[in-house]
Amino acid sequence: MTSIDLNADLGEGFGHWRLTDDEGLLSVVTSANVACGFHAGDPATMRRVCALAAERGVTIGAQVSYRDLAGFGRRTMDVPPDELAAEVAYQIGALEVFARAAGTRVAYVKPHGALYNRVVRDEEQASAVVDGVLLAGGALPVLGLPGSRVLERAGRAGLPVVPEAFADRAYTDEGTLVPRVHEGALVTDPDAVVARAVGLARSGAVTARSGARVEVRARSLCVHGDTPGAVELARRVRERLEASGVRVAAFA
Repeated sequence: MTSIDLNADLGEGFGHWRLTDDEGLLSVVTSANVACGFHAGDPATMRRVCALAAERGVTIGAQVSYRDLAGFGRRTMDVPPDELAAEVAYQIGALEVFARAAGTRVAYVKPHGALYNRVVRDEEQASAVVDGVLLAGGALPVLGLPGSRVLERAGRAGLPVVPEAFADRAYTDEGTLVPRVHEGALVTDPDAVVARAVGLARSGAVTARSGARVEVRARSLCVHGDTPGAVELARRVRERLEASGVRVAAFA
């Protein structure tokens, strides 16, 4: 049976401000990418989400990013490699404290936003992310775009790699994500998102913005938590996947 992980970005709040419906999404997804305080998240939020994830049996991952609270981690930043590696390790370590307190652990690492897109092609920044994962200790799997520099570097370093796909993001003919600043970068029609999710899981392909068929073979599928109606959309995606004969289960 075809199997795929369903992940979402969670804990993306700060203080009294909350962006994602963490409790609702944790009833649907199998892996939770928890913000670690650099683009969103704070200690109380991290602790709460880890406790909820552990209670629901959802795998916890560190969602690491540039230090960019004001820009939600979506602004391009030039961070020296040694500094970036230390910041990645710092974020993983901070989340690990709360994961262990909840009786579980951080099981993988996923870059966020501008960092995620940067390490698709930038070898120096990709190497820094991998160095940060290694510095944090343990052979944590790294989630990223298929064919990205960060997965290549992680594999070379002996870390497990997990190719990831997005049902609600537009793709280029090269298999990369259309930048959010471009019109049509987000797929907003729920029926289209659900159909793309099934196509990605069953055939390993997606229709690019140009109309071309692009191969995107992934072990994990992301549903964005900041999309309006995110919980209901994630539930529909999971139900349709399972109805199509796809087993939805955490990769870790």
